[in-house]
Formats: sequence, C-alpha cells, structure tokens
Amino acid sequence: MKRTALRLIVPVLLLVGWQLLASGSAQAPRPSTVVEAAVAMLRDGDLLAGLATSLGRVFAGFAIAACLAIPLGIAMGSMPAVERNLDPLVETFRPIAALAILPLVILWLGSGSGAAIAIVAYAAFFPILINTISGVKRIEPSLMRAALTMGLAPLTRMRVVLLPAALPSILVGMRIGLGIAWTAIIAAELAVGAKSGSSGGIGQMMFVFYAYSIDLNGMVVCMIAVGIVAFTLDRALRWALAITVPWSRI
Repeated sequence: MKRTALRLIVPVLLLVGWQLLASGSAQAPRPSTVVEAAVAMLRDGDLLAGLATSLGRVFAGFAIAACLAIPLGIAMGSMPAVERNLDPLVETFRPIAALAILPLVILWLGSGSGAAIAIVAYAAFFPILINTISGVKRIEPSLMRAALTMGLAPLTRMRVVLLPAALPSILVGMRIGLGIAWTAIIAAELAVGAKSGSSGGIGQMMFVFYAYSIDLNGMVVCMIAVGIVAFTLDRALRWALAITVPWSRI
C-alpha cells in the first residue's frame, strides 16, 4: 500500500502542476477538459476504433518484420559468407528513416493500410535483425562443437542449441522493434491513413484534431492513449516472454 502511494506522488504532482499552469489560459487544455473529451470520445467509439485500426496495422507489420528478420539474422550470424555479402546492404538501408521512404511506398502501395503496414514492417525490421545477429554470434562455440560431436542434424542443432541460446537477444530486438513499430504507425498514418474519420487510425485522428477542428483536448487525449497503449504493449510482451521463455529475463 505504501509503495503504491509513493508511485502516485509524481503523477499527482504533475497533474496538479498542469492544472495550475493551464488555468491562466482559456484555450489551454486542462486535466478536467481532457477527461471530458476522453469520456466523449470513448462514448462515441471513435477513440477505440482508431486505436484498433492502428494496433491491427502494427501487429501485421511487426509480424512481417519478425518473420523476415529472424531467419535472416540467424543466417547472417551463423554463416560468415552470408553476413559478408548482406551486411553492406543492411547497413546502407538501416540509417534511412521509415518516413524517408514514404513517397515510394505510397507510389507502390497507395495510401491505404498496405502502405502503413509496409512502413511499420520496415521500421521494426532492423532492430530485430541486428539483435538476432548479435545473439547468434554470442553463442559459445563450444556448444555448437558439442552438438556437432554428438552428430545432431543441422535443424536439430538450431532447435536445441542455437535458438535457445540466441533467444534473449532476439527477444530484446522484438521488444525494441515493437516500440518502434508503434511509434512509426503514428507518423505513417498522418500521410497514408484514411482521409477522414477514425478509420485512418489514431495518428489520423490527431491530424484531424490539429488541421481541421483545432481540438487541443482531443489531441491530448490521443497522445495519452498512444502512451498508455505503448506501455501496455511493452508490459504484455514482457509478461508473455517471462512465461514462455523464463531463462531470457527480458
């Protein structure tokens, strides 16, 4: 009980300070008006619909990124020839921000969910790939030699030695990638989301509040919702990994 009270001190102080600072301006969003806007958006279903759209795109893009990055990372980490040929290409594209490729993505995939999913997949791909390569390279060589000495088949060596040893690093990459994916979808929806309404996702809702209705309270509600969802996704992923892969300590 005492620990919970201590954790609430900083949020309560921030809310009180926010209310005091905003009370001097009639147009500034205040905690009370933000709560009213949140209740209205929840009642209308717009906020939940926007979040559901964005989450669907994030999960789709993240799944694509993981399915591509993990096998490629294992190949690059375990086979020097593959890394030698692909590493220059990876390091060329990795510094390019996801938003920088938006024009090409829109030209190829249009301005719908496909483009948003592609941006998310691109953003999440590199953290997963780099951490997978690092995890494979950190495996003790003696473990792989022992597996070879025992005559284990390549797929068996991968299943019982390589993957369990590399999983902690792979999961770190997935955790980072998921956070980046959620960040990327907000920016991507500003450019490739639906033109109006909540079907464009939470990012499109923020743009509508900014560019059309000038609703600062609605913008703050969306910002808070983005933060809460990001925190929930991270905690849910850590909880799932702690149960399924207890030795990883992620």
